[in-house]
Amino acid sequence: MDDLRDEIAAHAARLVVEDGLEYGQAKQRAARDLGLSSRQAQWPDNLAVEQAVREYLALFCADSQPAELALLRGVARRWMQRLAPLRPHLCGAVWRGTATRHSALRLELYTDDPKSAELELLNQGLDFEVGSTRGPRGETVDVLMLDDRCPELGSGLAGRVSLHLTVLDHDDLRGALKPDASGQTWRGDLAALERRMADAAS
Repeated sequence: MDDLRDEIAAHAARLVVEDGLEYGQAKQRAARDLGLSSRQAQWPDNLAVEQAVREYLALFCADSQPAELALLRGVARRWMQRLAPLRPHLCGAVWRGTATRHSALRLELYTDDPKSAELELLNQGLDFEVGSTRGPRGETVDVLMLDDRCPELGSGLAGRVSLHLTVLDHDDLRGALKPDASGQTWRGDLAALERRMADAAS
């Protein structure tokens, strides 16, 4: 049973790194690729997939991933400064340190008025699409999606960075900074990001 979980985690890790899939999507597709039904699959948790991602990066991307991560964190810092009134917190692979050029940049915006995020983007003259996801209390929340450019990653599509801005209630921030089982947080504000960037550069 553990072997099957490990196999799904390893296959999912490759999909996360090479195709930029999120963990849930990657686990589902890994099971299908391995010929398993949802009932047969022994699902690894996200920490197991993340560990497999780190192992994959160390084996196959050690020469390129740190630089790509640094560039994406630079883009994140710029957007967190730009959206400062909305209390942005970075999450996902860019925060956790497993991002590559294929990873989306994910920010959580904590606001008393959910429409203030859309208004802020409109006031800045930005085009975006509105999607949705499940919030921390099981409710449906908006995700504002737009693209940015990072020329250092390459020209054309190679230099495109997808931004996903999840709009959450300010009260959700209270429990958002709890650490995982390994003691790491799932998200951080601008000051925390800058500390990570300084640590990585030293």
